[in-house]
Amino acid sequence: MDQLLFLGNLGTGEIIIIAIIVLLLFGGKKIPELMKGIGKGVKNFKDGVKGLEDDIKIDDTDKK
Repeated sequence: MDQLLFLGNLGTGEIIIIAIIVLLLFGGKKIPELMKGIGKGVKNFKDGVKGLEDDIKIDDTDKK
């Protein structure tokens, strides 16, 4: 499982074609907004995971 599930067989040419299609679909002005939204989503997800890890550590110390 050294490669991503669906990105394993994509080469540089395919990635460029996908980028061009995304640019055509969303336009140049919309892409930064999409990336900003994705970044916020990833940050919120990481914060949530960190919060759960902290809760688990607190529960483990309370049981001892």
